[in-house]
Amino acid sequence: MSNADDLTESRQQPTDEEVLRAAQLRAELHQHIYRYNVLAAPIIADAEYDALYHELRRLEEAHPELITQDSPTQRAGSDLSEDFPKVRHPAPILSLANAYSADDLREWETRNLKLLPADTTLDYTLEPKLDGLSVVLTYENGVLTQAATRGNGILGDVVTPNIRTIRTVPLRIPARPDGPPPPERLAVRGEVMFLKPDFEALNQRQKEADLPLYMNPRNTASGTLKQKDSRITASRTLTMYTYAIVEAVGIPSGITLDKQWDMLEYLRDLGFHVPPTAALYPTLDHIIQQIPAWESRRNQLDFEIDGVVIKVNDLRAADELGVSGKDPRGAIAYKFPAQEGTTKLLDIVVNVGRTGRLNPNAILEPIYIGGVTIRNATLHNFDYVHAHDIRIGDSVVIQRSGDVIPYVVGPVVAARSGDETPILPPERCPFCQTLIEHPEGVVDYYCPNRQCPERIYRSIGFFASRGAMDIEGLGGMTVKILIEQGLIKDEGDLFFLTAEQLLPLERFAEKKVENLLNAIAAAKERPLERVLTALGIDGAGSTVSAVLAREFGSMQALANASAETLDDIPQIGTVLAQGMADWFADARNRALIDKLKSAGVNMLAQERVRHGSSLEGQSFVLTGTLPTMTRDEAAELIEAHGGKIASSVSKKTNYVVVGASPGSKADKALKLGVPILGQAELLQLIESGKTSDGSRSEQ
Repeated sequence: MSNADDLTESRQQPTDEEVLRAAQLRAELHQHIYRYNVLAAPIIADAEYDALYHELRRLEEAHPELITQDSPTQRAGSDLSEDFPKVRHPAPILSLANAYSADDLREWETRNLKLLPADTTLDYTLEPKLDGLSVVLTYENGVLTQAATRGNGILGDVVTPNIRTIRTVPLRIPARPDGPPPPERLAVRGEVMFLKPDFEALNQRQKEADLPLYMNPRNTASGTLKQKDSRITASRTLTMYTYAIVEAVGIPSGITLDKQWDMLEYLRDLGFHVPPTAALYPTLDHIIQQIPAWESRRNQLDFEIDGVVIKVNDLRAADELGVSGKDPRGAIAYKFPAQEGTTKLLDIVVNVGRTGRLNPNAILEPIYIGGVTIRNATLHNFDYVHAHDIRIGDSVVIQRSGDVIPYVVGPVVAARSGDETPILPPERCPFCQTLIEHPEGVVDYYCPNRQCPERIYRSIGFFASRGAMDIEGLGGMTVKILIEQGLIKDEGDLFFLTAEQLLPLERFAEKKVENLLNAIAAAKERPLERVLTALGIDGAGSTVSAVLAREFGSMQALANASAETLDDIPQIGTVLAQGMADWFADARNRALIDKLKSAGVNMLAQERVRHGSSLEGQSFVLTGTLPTMTRDEAAELIEAHGGKIASSVSKKTNYVVVGASPGSKADKALKLGVPILGQAELLQLIESGKTSDGSRSEQ
């Protein structure tokens, strides 16, 4: 008996359940492929399709006898259309195997090293996994002659007239006079996509024309590129990033393309738009260390990514490794946790914020996305609901981006049954029954009643929260009880609570009361900037509040400042200055300040202690969550060494300090070329003024 026969006999046969499940998966995947590629009306998110596909693939790997000729795993995905002529690519346009953990990446490297000479060491490029439409461009003697979609990997649709409308595609290379000479024939691979601002602008035009909004940038890019009329393609701002050479014939002497990094630099020098965040690292461990930062910043990039691509830098080694199935061994895609899913919208609830703003929220059939079970998601506002025609009963796409609150992207219209119910804003506040107002020219609806119990609850909760007055033990349930019992009507009342008032309340034991009153007493000593933040003045977050405390020195001086005086402060601006002046001019707000003052809450800025001058004259912006200190603590440290804190990024900013889940400030820093630091690099800068991240990065 042969070794193959031994292996067949020793392999466990599939169970009846596995046979049935494989058949179900094939049927489901065929249906989704048809809806996506033929009807252009998918009813599940890409991540859900991937999950089904990989479940089938795992079953087939464990039991090869389950593989059928029509299995979706037996062909590469196809975007071919009958509307376009076909062309054969000069080489197969392959897909990539996926990794989902650091262990997967290490196993990939181990397998590769076993196939290479024993003394081989590998370095790697780290590139964004662009979520767009793969295309192949062909240049003859430097002139663009043909462009085709990936198609099925062997044949592609010819879309040359449409590709010519994309401004990031050079029609002739090199694009500048001093560029390197091109090969006689050059075929390159890249990704066509919408940048996020361009997709938002397209949907804004749809909205203004009272047309349906596009839900998915990738699908919209595909449809745009396959328009029969190239003028339609030209009217939409697509972008293409180029990242690989498929074929090069007649390479000019003196040009060597045996490294992936050198190839990227050559493409860039020819005038191609290469991924701006690609980097070269000496080991796989360096790559693995970078992945959390990539995952945290994915939402701040101008383009959509669903992971990163790790490539063996040595192209000769990559070629020697060959292909496994349809996947080249020399590259792998590290996929981030899914951020999208499809579920049913069961109902909505309307919350009221501390400013009176109405916030519609979706009640969902539970769905597991990115490691979390989601039952609720924001609908943003009623204008958003109307523009996207979201209805109760719809199948909806849910997106969860890192720590951002899950939100409803839009409905899956193709899945509607006709029983769905439109969503309308309420006529009265659901908490106080006051008539709702919708100011002209404003998107949001408001409850105008400042005594609305929900508004009071939200304001006091914000006032006591971490980063504001940080009153431990004063959670949402406690605040609700205190309001319902009539013990507090505003933030100032907290500081006049007594044990005699609290002890009779249900679940207010003696120790709990003692701890709560001690926490309230400790809050009286919070720095002035924290008190300002806690007041919840629109636009006055922690950074602006710190600037105001430093500039005015006391609550009284700030309260007496005119809008013109406030506008003179560089970090404030005219709109915020007027808003601040109006807030302090309001009699109710003045009364609250007086109550806080009479309770003994600190109203004076602390005198800054200087520990050095290593950051003298340097301007810093803070964003994200730092590993071992709060942003306030980081700001104090910077100022103690002579630096200044700014609330927004500009060309005058010297550094942006970035933590986990950074905001748009990190993205703006990348655009403007402002250096980005982590916490460790900030501390190093204070000590030595030097920074290093161990990589070579394209900026």
